[in-house]
Amino acid sequence: MHIERVRDAASDAVADFARLTDVTLRSATEPERGLYIAESAKVIRRAVAAGHRPRSVLMEEKWLPGLQEALAPFDIPVHLADPDQLEAITGYRVHRGALAAFERPELPDPAELLTGARRVVVLEDIVDHTNVGAIFRSVAALGADAVFVSPRCADPLYRRSVRVSMGTVFQVPWTRLPEWPEAERMLRAHDFAIAALALADGAVSLRSLAADPPTRLAVVFGAEGDGLSRNALAAADTVVTIPMAHGVDSLNVAAAAAVVLYALSADD
Repeated sequence: MHIERVRDAASDAVADFARLTDVTLRSATEPERGLYIAESAKVIRRAVAAGHRPRSVLMEEKWLPGLQEALAPFDIPVHLADPDQLEAITGYRVHRGALAAFERPELPDPAELLTGARRVVVLEDIVDHTNVGAIFRSVAALGADAVFVSPRCADPLYRRSVRVSMGTVFQVPWTRLPEWPEAERMLRAHDFAIAALALADGAVSLRSLAADPPTRLAVVFGAEGDGLSRNALAAADTVVTIPMAHGVDSLNVAAAAAVVLYALSADD
């Protein structure tokens, strides 16, 4: 790495970080797959440890000692800026003081992740990046082999998703599934039972599922507000609900995922 001090917040040298939306970042490099931004020293170290390649770094100088070892192997610019310069470049207050632009890795084939997996999480059309990041953190902490996201699900490599996940999005294998019913055929081909989390007549309690879970299980969580699509429910072997008290009908999807994964981990 080579260290450069920021003299001009409008310089092209820091264009990777200059008020770019994540949509812009995804098409920022051609013919590569685009970029994503990792925020905080811990998250940057986890991305590097997962084999992701940084393209450039922007940080306050005080974070440099904690990142030198991780960044030393890469021939990349490391731009040092004060907090006001960071805000001028990015358009927001960078509370954790370090940002890195990474090249997006190629996503694995779904069949590759399903082979040998025992328990997986499927996210259908969840649009809140905070929820996606929180679910990845629960998966890493409570145990599932992979996460699969639908074509319209929020991007796990969006900056907020990465930050909320505390970098666990780099530790948990994940990829995108095709639409239903192709997703169902793919899961069935690998002998997965499908459990959908939803409020529905005839749904079974999470306690019942956790008492005797299938050997290979895909747990499907739906969009905030609308819940799971009719196609997802039609694909499910079992519709599952979390028992509630005090008239509460449901939990936030990230909280529900944590509860479900904890309950299922009891048989491990």
